[in-house]
Amino acid sequence: MSNHLKLIQEPIAGELKLFEERFRQSMKSRVALLDTIMTYIVKRKGKQMRPMFVLHSARLFGNINERTYRGASLVELLHTATLVHDDVVDDADKRRGFFSINALWKNKVAVLVGDYLLSKGLLLSLRNKDFDMLEILSTAVEEMSEGELLQMEKARRLDITEEVYFDIISKKTASLISSCCSIGAISTSDNENNVNKMGEFGLNAGIAFQIKDDLLDYGVSDIGKPTGIDIKEKKMTLPLIYSLQKADDSLRKKIIRIMKSDQKKKADVQVVLDFVRDMNGIEYARGRMNEFHEKALNCLSEIETSGDKVPLQSLVDYVINRHK
Repeated sequence: MSNHLKLIQEPIAGELKLFEERFRQSMKSRVALLDTIMTYIVKRKGKQMRPMFVLHSARLFGNINERTYRGASLVELLHTATLVHDDVVDDADKRRGFFSINALWKNKVAVLVGDYLLSKGLLLSLRNKDFDMLEILSTAVEEMSEGELLQMEKARRLDITEEVYFDIISKKTASLISSCCSIGAISTSDNENNVNKMGEFGLNAGIAFQIKDDLLDYGVSDIGKPTGIDIKEKKMTLPLIYSLQKADDSLRKKIIRIMKSDQKKKADVQVVLDFVRDMNGIEYARGRMNEFHEKALNCLSEIETSGDKVPLQSLVDYVINRHK
């Protein structure tokens, strides 16, 4: 873990530990197989970005409390459910260097595990009457599904415009980070304006986060070698969308022909990488990322609170400066 991330975690280190215990508790099952899988899921957790957004957002307006922990657990339960289902859909064997649930226990088990996590999240909220949090997160899951389907619909024809791209990433990635910030705020504040502003902050941070992911695939000079995974998977991301808009007809057709091909050679991927570099697609995407980073910080600055905004500012800075 980077030092930057450790510094962001420091003010909430105790709370993160407590959250992990609560999260594990919320996943418990009397079925031995399920409990084994839940233990495995907890062990392979990532950077905990989403719980950090929840906890730091809550701290802006008051003390982290039981409702905050339930909100963070709800986010993680539903987010983990979508990831488990995604791995089945994508036929993925690995996630974050660990074997996926479907690789170890087969697809049927993985789908049922995703359903189980979903129901655990719903019950956690319903039993505690956290209807406001459940509404925020259910809306995010609805948007995530729509974003994913919109991307699949457009991917067939590779006709994604910039407008459609921003619609997709707002729904697919940013809606969840937005809901983390709203849920954190609503656990310690009953001011509707604060909750809405935090949602807006999270949405902009989430868009910047996704554009950074796009850039990582192109191996920008300060990041290292390009992976080209998005190109191999026919994903239309911002650097490529912008470059295609600028290209003349014959060049555009050539690049789209490569993108549509199922079996891309290393040389094909390199042609697309070079094309995007030559068209300044990377510089353009980086400029848009900085724009949303700035928008997120502006939202934060408009919020009137005596709470400490620095950790959330640092978290948004980390989002656009990370190397993976």
